[in-house]
Amino acid sequence: MKRRLAEIGDWVEHRTGLIGALQHFLYEDIPASSGWHQVFGSLALFLFMVQAFTGILLAFNYAPTPGEAYDSLRYILTELTGGSLIRGLHHWGASMIIVVVVLHMVQVFLYGAYKKPRETTWMIGVVLFLVTLAYGLTGYLLPWDNRAYWGTTVTTQIAAMSPGVGAYLTQLLGAANGVGVVTFARFYAVHVLILPPATILLVALHVYLVRKHGVAAEPGDELKPKKRFFPMQVFKDTVAIFLAFALLFAMAVAVHVPLEQVADPTDTSYIPRPEWYFLCLFQVLKLFNGPLEVVGAVVLPGLTVLALILAPFLDRSQVVKVTRRFAAIGIVLLAVIGWSALTMAAVMSTPPQEAAVDFSYPTDWMQLTPDRLATSALPNIPAFVLHGAAVYGANHCSACHSVNGAGGKVGPVLNGLAKRQARSWVEDHFSNPQKLSPGTIMPPYPMSQQDRDNLTSYLFSLPDQ
Repeated sequence: MKRRLAEIGDWVEHRTGLIGALQHFLYEDIPASSGWHQVFGSLALFLFMVQAFTGILLAFNYAPTPGEAYDSLRYILTELTGGSLIRGLHHWGASMIIVVVVLHMVQVFLYGAYKKPRETTWMIGVVLFLVTLAYGLTGYLLPWDNRAYWGTTVTTQIAAMSPGVGAYLTQLLGAANGVGVVTFARFYAVHVLILPPATILLVALHVYLVRKHGVAAEPGDELKPKKRFFPMQVFKDTVAIFLAFALLFAMAVAVHVPLEQVADPTDTSYIPRPEWYFLCLFQVLKLFNGPLEVVGAVVLPGLTVLALILAPFLDRSQVVKVTRRFAAIGIVLLAVIGWSALTMAAVMSTPPQEAAVDFSYPTDWMQLTPDRLATSALPNIPAFVLHGAAVYGANHCSACHSVNGAGGKVGPVLNGLAKRQARSWVEDHFSNPQKLSPGTIMPPYPMSQQDRDNLTSYLFSLPDQ
């Protein structure tokens, strides 16, 4: 058996070189000072793979158009086995990867590992950090609830403030006439078509440069015997990955990610709030009014990014132990204090919002018949559901169809309709049922676009029986 496996291994190595490449990767020498403080890079790579995997699973049941996006996400949360867990992993994973990437950058900055000859490695790391934020920014709109809509509206307004290019950025984002279908399509395309391959390319280049120049050693460590990446550093990376995923899994299970009401462009009373990692910038904007808004929206963030990219060229001092890098420690402490203070100020100034509908499990109103729903006093019933139920009753749909066990038996049961038909088919069926279902006795029901949207949204909210 061993001989056979050896022959297979020789064949694979001769044809592909994979075994030799893997051995070279695992048994590369690293400095004796390497340890737990260097697990963040491997952890960030693992979390990116988690995001990619959960994103693919979500995409199997996600409809990337406004309105349908909201309904499909609601279907994922209420009907799909494990849907709430996968969404929780993706949502909290987005926050965790930002934390890990920031910690990785702080570790590199404190140790001065960005200095010659690793300037390019650091700059690519900064770009990867910006790409990570871009994931959060573009993914924010995809649930298409009020929070997503109005938060993205603020984002596009900030982009419009950019000196000289604001109008072009607004056109590029598809938001010249406000956030709508074009904006949604472009954010989705960037999120799933542009950012992932860009991330893979940048990560591959980043890892190559890390391997080319080696892991930065602490001063005085150069003469100590080196150690291999495998097994001890691999063990430390694996332990860190296990603990991080255990925390991520616990948050996905225990902390639900509720949806708010479906996006309503007319709800001008809604007070938008970004994700927690953008609250600092959100609070900074409050410090600048009128013509100075561009300073908080564009100038300060731009200078911060520029300072990060130029850090290897601004700091040309000799490499010293981390305990003697007083300027670097001071900069990190000031950044942490400033970010924490601004974020807390934003949190404290956030007024109470309308209660979100938690679609992580079937809610009570989903089990009600249309007549009871229209007169129900249950809290947190979305307005579009109430209106859809009223349209259902006004058109006497219950004479032929049944919902939650009540109604006629002539037509098909409407529970679980979202699994059987596309939203566009259902809406067209209201207006011209003979075209889509030849021989049906259902007459056409002319109604406004809003009535069709709300009736379809109500029908798509119904659970299986």
